[in-house]
Amino acid sequence: MRGGRLPWVAVKPFLLLAIRAEDAAADDEYASILRLGGLDASQLHRVRMEQAPVGDLDPTAYSGVILGGGPFQRSDPEGKKSDAQVRVEAELESLLDVVVAQDLPFLGLCYGIGVLGTHQGGIVDRSFGEPVGRMPVTVTEAGQADPLFTGLPEQFEAFGGHKEALSVTPPHAVVLATSAACPVQAFRVGANVYATQFHPELDAASLQTRIDAYRTYGYFPPEEAEALKAVAREREVQWPATILRRFVTRYAAR
Repeated sequence: MRGGRLPWVAVKPFLLLAIRAEDAAADDEYASILRLGGLDASQLHRVRMEQAPVGDLDPTAYSGVILGGGPFQRSDPEGKKSDAQVRVEAELESLLDVVVAQDLPFLGLCYGIGVLGTHQGGIVDRSFGEPVGRMPVTVTEAGQADPLFTGLPEQFEAFGGHKEALSVTPPHAVVLATSAACPVQAFRVGANVYATQFHPELDAASLQTRIDAYRTYGYFPPEEAEALKAVAREREVQWPATILRRFVTRYAAR
């Protein structure tokens, strides 16, 4: 359930909130969400939050909101955050107030699980970071009954890599996926607000692009970059993109 354009055009586009200042990674993220989500450019409006304030952004004007990943760490001490990060986090808090209150379709990718998790009363810290590369993900019993996760294998492989993760789950969140290394790999709030720690928008080619973009950002020793790219090329991951595609097909306003 991946690749190929949707057989209809959404009346309202989806919104991609991007935070990556690195153009190669930012553009590849946008392209991979288009490709794996089955969208064309008219169906996905991108706002690069790191570049300028978003202004009076209305999430109800879109079929759904996707928050991309990036090098911001929600758990960083406030005094060490850049002005751009402080502004972005404040804007996301205000936007999530509306999204959660109205149970609007939302999918947070990696960084998004920390933003949504802390917004909903969870705790994000460095206890459950995972190295860049392949990671096993286990669908929970609740996940097996969820529209985005139902029918997936109980355990599947995903691409990812993160310094922080949820160590305390929001009290009313439903955990949809887990793993031995990272207890909260995905959760849902309400009926329509989702976040994943792994990357549903990543394939092997995109992971290699990100390894190049972030080789000096502390996710891995820079000298290991080529070996990590070789591991990414060994085989594709099959199932995570299904989650992205289902989000798009479920919430597209036709």
